[in-house]
Amino acid sequence: TFVYEFFLLGFAPFPLFQHLLFIAVLFTYIICVFGNVTIILLVRTEPSLHTPMYFFISIFTVLEIMFASVTIPKLLSILIQTKKNISFFGCFVQMYAFNALGETECFLLALMVFDRYLAINYPLRYSTIMNSQLCHRLAAIPWFLGFVTSFFPAIFTFLLDFCGPNEVDHFFCDLAPLQNLACSDPFTSNITTSVAAVVATVLPFFTIVGFYIHIIYTVLKIESKEGKTKAFSTCSSHLIVASLFYGSAIIVYVRPKGSHYDKFLALMYTVVIPVLNPFIYSLRNREVKNALRKNITRFTKFPR
Repeated sequence: TFVYEFFLLGFAPFPLFQHLLFIAVLFTYIICVFGNVTIILLVRTEPSLHTPMYFFISIFTVLEIMFASVTIPKLLSILIQTKKNISFFGCFVQMYAFNALGETECFLLALMVFDRYLAINYPLRYSTIMNSQLCHRLAAIPWFLGFVTSFFPAIFTFLLDFCGPNEVDHFFCDLAPLQNLACSDPFTSNITTSVAAVVATVLPFFTIVGFYIHIIYTVLKIESKEGKTKAFSTCSSHLIVASLFYGSAIIVYVRPKGSHYDKFLALMYTVVIPVLNPFIYSLRNREVKNALRKNITRFTKFPR
């Protein structure tokens, strides 16, 4: 028997919860797209934001929109539709895209802290080192690493035999729920998933921790209180975003077996975090707030 489609159970065991969740997810998705598009437009149109830090933030916001769009539209459809199926190949395309974009985000967060490390530790040489050409080359690296690293667990999972149960206990196709449905031994697939998780999640996480240790050490040597505050303020938004994302991702993906509660935790990094990020970057960055205020004033000012 060959499985031609999967059924996403999602939150079917909680029928009363589904309609409320649909409204909440739809609302957060609209805010997510609107907030991230606003950040992109501000970075592109405001000259004061034409810096490497905001260039990487704009890349990050594009990635966030793509990351959320891989899972949320399907989640919305299964919350209100009786038919909760997804084709066999569509399921694996969603799985690969989701993991590739998620791992790209992990590498990009590490790259962003590297940018802050250079800015704080080498302020006089920073503008020379982080020129436009280097920024574009560095920005391409997380995408390459993310899509390559996620390819191996995806292809090993795809090669498993699926001949029996086809109900995925999740609201999107992910590695662990699909591996649990396989009729063949998923040992190789589980191992490659764990290795990919270590490479794409754990290593960037410890890279970020290492850079922040150097950053804190450098900032503490700054004599002026104003200088310390300014240095910390450029890193605080990134630190909050990285902590939220890595905290949930490491819990789910380092152990490949999966559990019934993973889909609830997945709501955190697929729905909640993407909608929080624009607010974190806009509310904690003075330059973004000033640019946003300037543009709001420009568009709301009517000629007398």
